[in-house]
Amino acid sequence: MNNTKKSANRPEIRLLPGHGKRLKRGHPWLFSNEIRMDEAARTIPPGALVEIIGADVRGLGVAMFNPHSLIAGRVLSREPGAEIDVRFIVRALSRALELRRNFYDAPYYRLVHGEADGLPGLVVERYGATALCQINSAGMASLEGEITAALEEVLQPSNIVIRGDSSQRRLEGLASESHMVKGAVDGPQIIAEGGLEFFADLASGQKTGWYFDHRDNRSFAASLAKDRKVLDAYCHSGAFGLRAAKAGATSVTFIDRTEACLNLARRAANHNGLDDLCQFIKGDMFTELTRLHEVGEKFDLVIADPPPFAKARKDAKAGLKAVRKLTRLSSRLVAPRGFLAIASCSHHIGAADFSEAVTRGFRDAGRAARILRTSGAGPDHPIHPALPESAYLTFMMLAFD
Repeated sequence: MNNTKKSANRPEIRLLPGHGKRLKRGHPWLFSNEIRMDEAARTIPPGALVEIIGADVRGLGVAMFNPHSLIAGRVLSREPGAEIDVRFIVRALSRALELRRNFYDAPYYRLVHGEADGLPGLVVERYGATALCQINSAGMASLEGEITAALEEVLQPSNIVIRGDSSQRRLEGLASESHMVKGAVDGPQIIAEGGLEFFADLASGQKTGWYFDHRDNRSFAASLAKDRKVLDAYCHSGAFGLRAAKAGATSVTFIDRTEACLNLARRAANHNGLDDLCQFIKGDMFTELTRLHEVGEKFDLVIADPPPFAKARKDAKAGLKAVRKLTRLSSRLVAPRGFLAIASCSHHIGAADFSEAVTRGFRDAGRAARILRTSGAGPDHPIHPALPESAYLTFMMLAFD
């Protein structure tokens, strides 16, 4: 294994005077403008492990370092000289597994949620006997061998998939690439949730192929579906809509612009014997929502779970305008005394701003509503207390007059 993982002769990065307060308060990142970026620092290879040295020359821990990234340091340990090896990752995985076992009986959940589980830049999800790793930082890329060895010890999976096609990788200077480390994944994998079996494309599906984060929100939406007509907008693999169908919806209309997603939803509907309740529409969402309104369609429960409208801070204003428009178009389709579930998965759109945009949206449609529930991701997506960015998901359920 790489010698840079050993504490001996590990490179050092030094914080500038007055720039250690955030770190000492528990923040897991070091930005490039907080570090003395001298020639020695700039020549450290991306992804190398470094000792963090404060302005007072005291050791503050160990980080993964990338001199070419705005987030230049990602803290792994607050212990100076800590060994970052297979045993370190085994301990982190074991802690994460112990936590998830409090909530889930079956092996379908996010096992590692980056910084909140002590492994910044790493996502690990369980799909039965398959473990999927999404590696989003140069540091975690350099530790891939240790990560897979630790997964073997802790989970003994039949298959290990490495997904390396996230947008974050470009910011780290990493190529977009995915591969199998162990076994083979032949086609979409089965996901068990809410008494149903779904299909997730782990090789090339959106993000990691499935959205475990909405599990509890899907359960809440399903609890309102009995004897109601449902619209699942941005349906992806059909999870919201099929959970509603299973709960007793009279019909479910699924809309997505991606044929691959609609095919997974159709397959799951057929697999679970729910075909007769389901209709599938491919098209641009705003266009289709407008068309449904023009032909007089109404639904008792509308679910709108769009992709991120703001992928960067500069997109936040435009993202909020899109939230307002989506709410307006969706609200026009909600029947009297009906419900609207709407979500945002961008940490650049805060919960308060999201709520305001949603409120403006349903008022633009001439509707009145009350908020029944505001929530985030499930407990397999814990929030790092010093990192607001890890609270990226906002879900809101509205009851209309």
